[in-house]
Amino acid sequence: MTESVDSKQGLYVFEDLTDEEIAREAEFYGDLTGSVRDLVELALSTESDDDDIRQAREHLEAAKALLSKRTRPQPYGVRWNAAGNRRAWGNAVVGLRNAVAPPLRIQREPDGRVWADVELGMQYEGPAGLTHGGISALLLDQVLGEAAEHGGAPGMTGTLTLRYRKPTPLGKLHLEACVDRIEGVKTFVTGHLAGPDGVCVEAEGVFILPRWARAADGSSALPVPGPA
Repeated sequence: MTESVDSKQGLYVFEDLTDEEIAREAEFYGDLTGSVRDLVELALSTESDDDDIRQAREHLEAAKALLSKRTRPQPYGVRWNAAGNRRAWGNAVVGLRNAVAPPLRIQREPDGRVWADVELGMQYEGPAGLTHGGISALLLDQVLGEAAEHGGAPGMTGTLTLRYRKPTPLGKLHLEACVDRIEGVKTFVTGHLAGPDGVCVEAEGVFILPRWARAADGSSALPVPGPA
């Protein structure tokens, strides 16, 4: 089904905020989300006794009650200001306000490469002591998409092909990607994920600018899609 520009209006939002105001929000909400990430890992690693667990749950229920006083019904989407400061804080890989995200901090190089270093904790385990293969795919999908956007031809994932060369450990990992070529609305990107002992996963992706974004491109209605 073809999606229209209008159907995206609620998820691509211009906000009249200064960069300083956004920085304050980032610090405030980022600290909250960081605490939640810590709790996720502690839920896996704790060996506290029953009384401590019950007491911790009481505190968590109180926190949930406070945070639920005012919520938004829809996903965070993508937001930007007049200075072009774009943020996708709900993104499952780079989202500052998403506790599922590690999060990745994407670095962009003048030669077209993008890269990120990340440390994955035990909550990303698949095979015993190793990173889940689906997590590797998730991270590479994002990094390859960032490379497409950095190369000036953003889009959404059409295909993502992975080659798992060796088991991916938990802990410190490195990802990088770059554009291989552009053919019309299709951008072909290659990249990899590496651990301390070398490349673990190789990836090739095709990113396609959807029709609704082509209609919006060049207007002030929406930014074209791409990682943020």
